[in-house]
Amino acid sequence: MVMSSMSIISALIFPPPPSIFMTAMSVISFTSLANAGISEIRGKHMQYSKFRNFNNPQNFAPKLEKQQEVVTLSGRAGMLVAYTPAFVAAFTSLLFFPHQDVRSLLLSSALTLHFLKRILEVQFIHKYSGGMGVDTAIPICLSYLLSTGSMIYGQHLSSQVLGFPEPAIDLKSAGIVLFVIGISGNLYHHYLLSKMRSKPGEEKEYKIPNGGLFELVICPHYLFEITTFLGVSFISQTLYAFSFTAGTALYLAGRSYATRNWYRSKFKDHFPNTLKALIPYVF
Repeated sequence: MVMSSMSIISALIFPPPPSIFMTAMSVISFTSLANAGISEIRGKHMQYSKFRNFNNPQNFAPKLEKQQEVVTLSGRAGMLVAYTPAFVAAFTSLLFFPHQDVRSLLLSSALTLHFLKRILEVQFIHKYSGGMGVDTAIPICLSYLLSTGSMIYGQHLSSQVLGFPEPAIDLKSAGIVLFVIGISGNLYHHYLLSKMRSKPGEEKEYKIPNGGLFELVICPHYLFEITTFLGVSFISQTLYAFSFTAGTALYLAGRSYATRNWYRSKFKDHFPNTLKALIPYVF
């Protein structure tokens, strides 16, 4: 059974490169993101969006104590700080990194397009009702930047420097399809969210989302984001890409669980119990 599982894995991914950096990044990316997802379930949230001040220690500090000031950016500026460096890294690799194979070119293109979409959504689609602390924006920025750089470097190392043979099962085409579905679905549901807060005076109001897959789950945009990164992993077929995607899925599962609980507490008598967190009819 073990040998059979190993054979399947070896047919799906490049061999792990003999690189301490890539091994460490694979472990760090998965464990840190998975731990963040567990923290979301336990009620310790990343301080952005509706959870901006949910568990801020300053809210519980004695009034007479001198509180440490946290530099706060607007929600839009905070998200630009989070996404822009990763976009620059991916775009730079697309322009200047040597792409001797189609897979590396597709990977850099997909990551560039993903973060460009994020930046354009921040500028033209998302509505923000609060700010973001620099102490939140910077860790998110570093996570995206390091994961983007690691994914591109790991691909270059496996495909071009070490010259590993292609995996027996080629998932590039399926990856492109998943990426397009994921990025399109994510964009569409972000648009639906923005439409709910587009009227004057509603910028800071929350409502139970509706339309699209919002009729079945409270966070379909997270489901499509996972689909996007699953597509990226299929394009890459490296251990790091799958590790990062698995960690991202666990984090967003925890975040969606916390989001569903938030909506249930805010709209006690109007929240439909059949509405799941992330996966229709399941979770």
